[in-house]
Amino acid sequence: MPATRPPADAPLFIVLNAGSGSQDAGRTREVIEGLLTAAGRRHRVLPVQDGRRLPAVAWQAVQEARMQHGIVVAAGGDGTINAVAQAVAGTGLPFGVLPQGTFNYFSREYGIPADTESAVRLLLNGRLRSVQVGRVNDRIFLVNASLGLYPVLLENREEWKRQFGRSRLVALWAGLVTLLRGHRRMTLEMEHGGRLRTVHTPTLFVGNNRLQLEQIGLAEASALDGGRLAALALRPTGRLSMLWLLARGVFGRLGEADEVQSFSFASLRLSVLRRGRRRSRIKVATDGEVSWMRAPLEFRVLPDALSLIVPDDETA
Repeated sequence: MPATRPPADAPLFIVLNAGSGSQDAGRTREVIEGLLTAAGRRHRVLPVQDGRRLPAVAWQAVQEARMQHGIVVAAGGDGTINAVAQAVAGTGLPFGVLPQGTFNYFSREYGIPADTESAVRLLLNGRLRSVQVGRVNDRIFLVNASLGLYPVLLENREEWKRQFGRSRLVALWAGLVTLLRGHRRMTLEMEHGGRLRTVHTPTLFVGNNRLQLEQIGLAEASALDGGRLAALALRPTGRLSMLWLLARGVFGRLGEADEVQSFSFASLRLSVLRRGRRRSRIKVATDGEVSWMRAPLEFRVLPDALSLIVPDDETA
């Protein structure tokens, strides 16, 4: 069966986050526009200087793409891609990605090259693939969602990046410092698969990215192929044990640790208890962006939510 491809004359509406990654945004824009102009492809770059405007600009790109039967493209890291995908999901519009971030888990999962020139050429020659997303309340996530210790780690990491620049080494060091500062235990009431159970943990991590889950050694990574999400909760433990768990994750063996509880699900309802009462608001991170959400939290899978442009080669 021939690969399904976006229309060869469809205009591209590119939301470019000027603050993503370490590359010069002006140079990145020159590369994008130069290649598309040389290919004779209609396009419009919508630059975003202030990350708080990403949702509004993404919505604008979707509206213009709808009117002109175009393609919406996100140029940035996982947080930027999430913001644009939030506007695209469910519209049926083709969705493209030009990775510009530090980890780029979403693009790497689907074989999208990190090099800007190669990624632009993929927009012109790739095929369409339906991909699932996760959703917590009214927000989607492409890579992961979390609460507890992990959002705190992300906030600390962003502060370190503002001071010392964006790199994986800075991200790792920020994580070490956060773990050494200690962490508060949460009491979670979770309902999934017809079961209700209570879990005590410093953090809950829900993954929708097979690459990331395989890297830390979680067996539930394969459950994503069956239209499910994978969850990981840590049993309460001390600071030194947390550092040991971090090391196990680096070497891809976190799932084997006794302190780790993991399971997969298609939908999950969650409340956080404090002094026997359910909290009304919970801080949640989705693809690296932290926000407050109303409780209870409702996690679920949205199958075939995005029509993503990917390489022809399945093994890319």
